[in-house]
Amino acid sequence: MLKFINETADYLKGKGFESPEIGIILGTGLGQLTNHINIISEVSYNHIPNFPTATVEFHKGKLIYGTLENKTVIVMQGRFHLYEGYSLQDITFPVRIMEKLGITTLLVSNAAGAINLNFKKGELMLIDDHINLQGSSPLAFKGVEELGERFTDMSAPYNAKINSVFQDIAKTNNITLHKGVYASVFGPQLETKAEYKMLKIIGADAVGMSTVPEIIVANHLKLKVAAVSVLTDECDPYNLKPVDIPEIIAMAGKAEPNMITLFKELIKQL
Repeated sequence: MLKFINETADYLKGKGFESPEIGIILGTGLGQLTNHINIISEVSYNHIPNFPTATVEFHKGKLIYGTLENKTVIVMQGRFHLYEGYSLQDITFPVRIMEKLGITTLLVSNAAGAINLNFKKGELMLIDDHINLQGSSPLAFKGVEELGERFTDMSAPYNAKINSVFQDIAKTNNITLHKGVYASVFGPQLETKAEYKMLKIIGADAVGMSTVPEIIVANHLKLKVAAVSVLTDECDPYNLKPVDIPEIIAMAGKAEPNMITLFKELIKQL
């Protein structure tokens, strides 16, 4: 993998991706932050050596480099998922590339379903902890120790200082920002009533199909990490309606301005 990382990083440096400070992963329906970036260079995933290609129709599939609030950023407009047929190493490869290029902080967004019924769709949740239900680890491969400590500590995977700043920004801007536990499942099917009940019992406040692999690898690389979920639907097992994907995407879009405010104001303070 080290050979692939060096090859990909060298290619991106040749495209002008020089010494980014902050990496950002934009989740489902959350691509508008790029409109606020002074773009210096951008490359489609399918042009980058060793990169996977996004196959989900509402994921753009671009790596963007530029400035945001006077900081240099590298942004994934679209991410990869297990349910697309990729391995956990494929999914997290871009995090390793961003770290190789120079980032020290990783900010992640996603769309998620609210398991905690005190949380409502259209609101945001700051991820304070997570539960990995994807069946494996992105660190479970031969030679991982060449890239970092194999037995990565996960006692506090999300940076407490950044989370505190996020909460202050939300309060100042009258944004509802809950704090809770995110459970990451394989997908792509949505959960059954029994599965939603199980998720609640084990302590999840929200559920989605991404983020945890990237967080694990970011901790493996000793990056400062924070993540925010847009809650796009309410997962009440006693009042469950058939899934409406267009409504979920629309709800992500509705909540996106608040997400953009949080990310921009945080980056200003980093």
